[in-house]
Amino acid sequence: MKTTQALFSAALLSGALSGITGEASAADLSIQVQNLTQGIYFTPILLVAHTPDASLFEVGEMASAELQAMAEGGSLDGLVTIGASINADAAANPAGGLLAPGQSTSAELSTSDSNTVLSVVAMVLPSNDGFIGLDNWQIPTEAGTYTVYLNAYDAGTEANDELRGSGAPGMPGMPVPPPLEPLLGTGGSGLTSSIANTSVHIHPGNIGDDMTNGGTSDVSNSVHRWLNPVAKVTVTVN
Repeated sequence: MKTTQALFSAALLSGALSGITGEASAADLSIQVQNLTQGIYFTPILLVAHTPDASLFEVGEMASAELQAMAEGGSLDGLVTIGASINADAAANPAGGLLAPGQSTSAELSTSDSNTVLSVVAMVLPSNDGFIGLDNWQIPTEAGTYTVYLNAYDAGTEANDELRGSGAPGMPGMPVPPPLEPLLGTGGSGLTSSIANTSVHIHPGNIGDDMTNGGTSDVSNSVHRWLNPVAKVTVTVN
């Protein structure tokens, strides 16, 4: 964050949305997040309703340390702490862990009068610093069901080498939780060691290769490729 509120200052996504009308007021929300990919996992998801003058990040700007920790290692701690500091209404980790390909998770969220926009983030795996995100989506005041499709973004904080690693912020390599362990290769030489764009931007996607040992990437090109959008968010305003 650039200020206490600036960490909710980093815009993740341009999703397709529908039916936004009315003026700001408190709302009871039922929120479902669906993983639309064939082989990508989402780390614990954070759903946050907050004020319009704050945001999670800005596309085209440098990622905050808290966003970097989420995008490189899946940690929500920093973002949750900042959300609490600005009196946001939040639901963290509704899936109770990773959200597998094709699966959905849901959460209930009651918002205050001032928290009129919704943001959603989660790391995508396998990736070096990729994440899904929705930033500052205006919460409708009219009861109904609304749909947003989310793209994957690159935090611009780590080279996309597509190699196994710890997932620690600032360290190369991708975290490898148990579901991915048998699906990834080993011994890749790395696709790149440089970062072409150091600001938050649309993720170029995994490239991968077809070698389980060696090659350039530890990612499978037949399993872990993706095209946007990668997630679907369904918001029911009660």
